[in-house]
Amino acid sequence: MDALTVIIPLLPLIAAVILGVGLLSNTINGEVGEGFTTMVATWVISMSCLLALVLLGADLLQKNSGVFITGDWLTSDTLTIALSFISTGFSVKLAALFAMLLLIITRFSVNYMHRETGFHRFFFILCLFSSAIFLLVLSGNALFTFIGWEISGFCSCLLIGYAYYRPVATTNAMRVFVTNRIGDAGFLLGLSLCYIWVGSLEWMTINKAVGDLGKGEAAAIGLCFAVAAMTKSAQLPFSPWLARSMEGPTPSSAVFYGAVMIHAGVYLLILLEPFISQTPLIQWLLIFSGLVTALYSYLTGLTQTDIKSSQIFATTGQLGLMFLECGLGFWQLAGWHLCAHAVVRCYLMLTAPSLMINLKDNPIKPVHPLLAQHNWLFIASLQRFWVEQIADWALVRPVRLLARDLSHFDDNVVDRLMGIPAPAIRAVAQLAQLEETAVGARLDEQSGTESDRFASGTGLVGALTHGIAAFVHWFEERLVLQGVSKDTLHAGRELGHLANKFETQVLKPRYLVLLVLITLLVAF
Repeated sequence: MDALTVIIPLLPLIAAVILGVGLLSNTINGEVGEGFTTMVATWVISMSCLLALVLLGADLLQKNSGVFITGDWLTSDTLTIALSFISTGFSVKLAALFAMLLLIITRFSVNYMHRETGFHRFFFILCLFSSAIFLLVLSGNALFTFIGWEISGFCSCLLIGYAYYRPVATTNAMRVFVTNRIGDAGFLLGLSLCYIWVGSLEWMTINKAVGDLGKGEAAAIGLCFAVAAMTKSAQLPFSPWLARSMEGPTPSSAVFYGAVMIHAGVYLLILLEPFISQTPLIQWLLIFSGLVTALYSYLTGLTQTDIKSSQIFATTGQLGLMFLECGLGFWQLAGWHLCAHAVVRCYLMLTAPSLMINLKDNPIKPVHPLLAQHNWLFIASLQRFWVEQIADWALVRPVRLLARDLSHFDDNVVDRLMGIPAPAIRAVAQLAQLEETAVGARLDEQSGTESDRFASGTGLVGALTHGIAAFVHWFEERLVLQGVSKDTLHAGRELGHLANKFETQVLKPRYLVLLVLITLLVAF
């Protein structure tokens, strides 16, 4: 039964390819094609769900070996990346739970998304996401976990911007995408450090190697993965992106931010339980982050007036408690909490539209006494404690100022040197004029007079000035105004051939790995 770990993520990927080809070729289009799209998505995810339950049953009967390796995906010098899968333990249980929730959401989406403009696009992304999340949960290698991590995050951004004709939706999708790149950078850095200090990217080997690492090395690896988990599961200071994600359709909110993807960060921590348990610094970080996030979500959720925002801050609060449980060492409790919350939050997200109808004409709930007695706390809760504004001030504004300065430098220096976008002759001529003016050339004199010469002055200084100005004019006349010579063109072609050969050699896997290692060694 171990081989089922390969088939479970493969089936939704095949469905995504079928739907993607149909969309690109325009063979699946409009209401007429909804039946085919529904059949492909529903049957494939149903089969993945069935196989996941079979795999879980085999695990409960202790028939699985624990790890299934299909072979080596990449081998380069000392780096070996195996295509391995986990076939026992919490990963299998979570895969079965996620498969059932995905099947429920898929069936719900068939009616909910009926006659929507992006019906086929939605199910294509849903199938691709299902494949990515199964790969994330079942992969035994950190690199393939990261691949699933990336694809699932990209799918979530696509569905946040589902209504791409609305500026708010596209803006929120971009903000979410950029924020999650911080966690992705932490994950990638963690992978690199694991390869340097552990020598392997297998989760099992990484967990066993914690005893052989120094305290600083273990803390650095744990910190990288903790930042990735905090970003993915919307812990402070990364929490605001989750509220922006509600621009997508209700089924996407349920599958991404209620049932499945939002728990990926907690799953990563549970996967690294042996590693984090022996790293006190990371445990304290998880305790602090979880406690502060839970408190922030509770206070902010008290002043929310729409159902989706209330659900989101309730989700963030529960995730904060899960981080707190992991930091305190209650790993089994955190696992049960994750599974129970995924089921409950999926149900609440799917019933949110009908709940708004059922609550019509109900009286408004009074302000919580804690907020009613403290006006400053009430205002802070309404403003969501200005977390996003503080992040913009601390991160976005400096980057914008730097971009403005670089743009000014590019327009006034680089463009003049390279002749972009102005013609090359004019740009180099301007450069020559600037240099002539700087060395004392008198360009404003009338031609034909005795004073119409390159430079003024006598003695050694005058001769030096005259020589510099003459060289600049020679350079402009020979290489710009009269065109590049044939010898120069031939030399340029030969240089291009050499550059292509060099690039071909450098792009070989062993040299790429060597380059990454050298960069990391210099950085650390």
